[in-house]
Amino acid sequence: MFLGKTIDDELYEELEELLIQSDIGMDMTMEIVADLEKQVAKKRLKASQDVYEELKELLKSKLVYNTEENTKLDIQNGRLNIILVVGVNGVGKTTSIGKIAKKLKDEGKKVIIGAGDTFRAAAIEQIEEWGKRTGVEVVKQSHGSDPAAVVFDTVKMAKNRNFDVAILDTAGRLHNKRDLMKELEKINKIIKEKSGNDKFETLLVIDSTTGQNGLEQAKIFNEIVDLTGIILTKFDGTAKGGIIFPITNELKKPIKFIGVGEGIEDLRKFDSKEFVEAIFSD
Repeated sequence: MFLGKTIDDELYEELEELLIQSDIGMDMTMEIVADLEKQVAKKRLKASQDVYEELKELLKSKLVYNTEENTKLDIQNGRLNIILVVGVNGVGKTTSIGKIAKKLKDEGKKVIIGAGDTFRAAAIEQIEEWGKRTGVEVVKQSHGSDPAAVVFDTVKMAKNRNFDVAILDTAGRLHNKRDLMKELEKINKIIKEKSGNDKFETLLVIDSTTGQNGLEQAKIFNEIVDLTGIILTKFDGTAKGGIIFPITNELKKPIKFIGVGEGIEDLRKFDSKEFVEAIFSD
């Protein structure tokens, strides 16, 4: 794409445009291009292809929190592990929960799911459907009941029956931040008291097609809960997913999984090298 071009302002403008189109955002784009210009001068690069490769390396370095260790789920043997899943409605939260349950079950773990999004009847039905598909038990209550009660029941049952992992769904009602904050604080307290674990996975699901809105969502949820990682969904088709750069830069959190399709196996462990290559593939 940039083969044989002169290294000048026009080339940097083209690269800027490419980054912005990838949903990296204006601020992050300007920062990356400024860093790139410095590196090109420092290394005395002469070929445009070398500049392009340098850009890729720069982008990989921006994903510094995504080490092999950080992108793994923190699942320990001999105890109940909790995975709390948060995110706004419509980002693929329920689907991600089903796929994680399948992954863990395939690894030999005894898994249970708590249908904690009680505000949407469809969410409870979807979780039940995933439970059937994966052969994983689901704890639920009626539509409109207290989400904290579902969490309480799920963690209690998981503890009493020696489950390895309890995955908990939550409501994604961002339009009322105060209610959501109170609800998640209550849920966190119950998890800590009932599971005996102070630390557990709290994963934020973000739809890669939402662009800069994803960053705003991430900031809000990061204020409300102690996030341990991110799941980026719908990274197929037209989504470029560059939003991950400002999010990881802002939150200093790793990407745990990336959703690349609708299939049950289409939730993959995040690989920063593959991700950068995919962003710039035509």
